[in-house]
Amino acid sequence: MTLPLRLSVIIPHLNEPDDLRRCLVALDAQRADGITFEIIVVDNGSREMPFGSCAGIREVRLEREAVPGPGPARNLGASLARAELLAFIDCDCVAQPGWVRAVVGMMETRPDIDLAGGDIGILMADPQWPSAVESYESIYSYRARAYVERYGFAATGNMVVRRKVFRSVGPFGGIGTMEDTEWGQRATAKGHRIAFLPEARVLTPSCKSFAELARRWDRHVAHEFGRVAGHRIATARWLAGCAVVVVSPVAESFKILMTDRVSGVRNRLLALSCLTRIRLHRARRMFGLALYGDTHRFVETWNRDG
Repeated sequence: MTLPLRLSVIIPHLNEPDDLRRCLVALDAQRADGITFEIIVVDNGSREMPFGSCAGIREVRLEREAVPGPGPARNLGASLARAELLAFIDCDCVAQPGWVRAVVGMMETRPDIDLAGGDIGILMADPQWPSAVESYESIYSYRARAYVERYGFAATGNMVVRRKVFRSVGPFGGIGTMEDTEWGQRATAKGHRIAFLPEARVLTPSCKSFAELARRWDRHVAHEFGRVAGHRIATARWLAGCAVVVVSPVAESFKILMTDRVSGVRNRLLALSCLTRIRLHRARRMFGLALYGDTHRFVETWNRDG
């Protein structure tokens, strides 16, 4: 007898076949827990379709979405899903043991919860000797609990939602939006209940270089500036915010000293040095956008040159 599918896992992909393979292998290993699930990989314009990455993985479906952006790719996957629970994970994320069991278990035993976000950590190249970017990102880049409990959304690198809820909220936005933030806050504004699920943990590599980290922040800053552009008072507040960002590493040094996300003096100093560098970059970008605008060059080319 064929058991009903309890989960559809949706993965957008763009030019990361090795990461996708690692992601799929980690998911496939969780079939040992006895939970039936399908995997839908949606390629978003890679140079080559990742057939090799998907080879030998059970219950996997490979599709292609021509419209750029992870949002449209996730939307296609959601439209094809057969289970009543939809889980979203990024192709460079590695689901830790028990991830499938945790997301299905919570959603099946808590009918009052409509969507949930899991924990996200850094997959380090050498955990004993993390780089400055890895140390920084371990503290600052994936504050999954805060996303859920303070800001009302879940990062789509580790999110589960009921299919009927996804349909009621509507699709993710395109490449010109911060699609997970916008979608999640749209969902919670409609009254859908969100929860943080620390037992469902994924690890993801940090940015490979400071330049890559800076490009990520360029996109964030450009999206934020899009909300204030053309409004005199809001722009004045934006410029004042530039000054706050410049001096913020002084205040953040105490947080770095006390955090349990990294350990040791070396790693804390590395995190502080990277934080200072990226905050100065952000302030410079904020000031430049206030003077010259031109957000499109930071938003529309994000992750399309791989």
